Amino acid sequence: LMGFTAAADQGVFYASGHPGPGSDMPNPMGLIRSVDGGKTWEQLSRQGESDFHALATAKSGIIAYDGTLQTSPDGKTWSPATADFVPAVLAGNPETDTVLATTRDGLQRSTDGGKTWALNTEAPIVQFVAFASGTEIFGVEPDGAVHYSTDAGSTWTRTGSIKGQVQAITAVKKTEGKPAIWAATTEGLVVSTDGGNIFRTPPTAR
Repeated sequence: LMGFTAAADQGVFYASGHPGPGSDMPNPMGLIRSVDGGKTWEQLSRQGESDFHALATAKSGIIAYDGTLQTSPDGKTWSPATADFVPAVLAGNPETDTVLATTRDGLQRSTDGGKTWALNTEAPIVQFVAFASGTEIFGVEPDGAVHYSTDAGSTWTRTGSIKGQVQAITAVKKTEGKPAIWAATTEGLVVSTDGGNIFRTPPTAR
């Protein structure tokens, strides 16, 4: 899988990439969907055409990049977005139509489900970004510096730092207190449960 994202409904995932050895799926796979937590997958669109390296879901639909940034309300019909950048990571949340894209030149932000974009010149240049809720977001710079936003990516506050080369992050809203942020690095898995200030190795990953 080159791109992967979760939808609002429990157990619904979208993915894209290339089939494994022995698979009879087209290459590239286009957009595929699972409604049973990843056990089985169905082909939705652009089979043999698109390898989406970046995928995100928002309230109004799906945002994906395969050399062109595109949006879809249902994963079947697609429209090109108004964008002239190459996203490293796309991030969204089914609660809102705010979508973020990390780029070499800075953080791009959309408030209409990925249709139009604007560069946030006040934001740090982060490589990875993840929503914990519709308004709470974490970003990580290439050197591991962590930033936290409580207003859907408009403004940011520097928190802690992650050791090792970060490969991916995800964030989770807790019932109480600040969100948790998980990071996969070249050295293993780490987690912060205090809003990105202190990171530790979770007991199950040791």
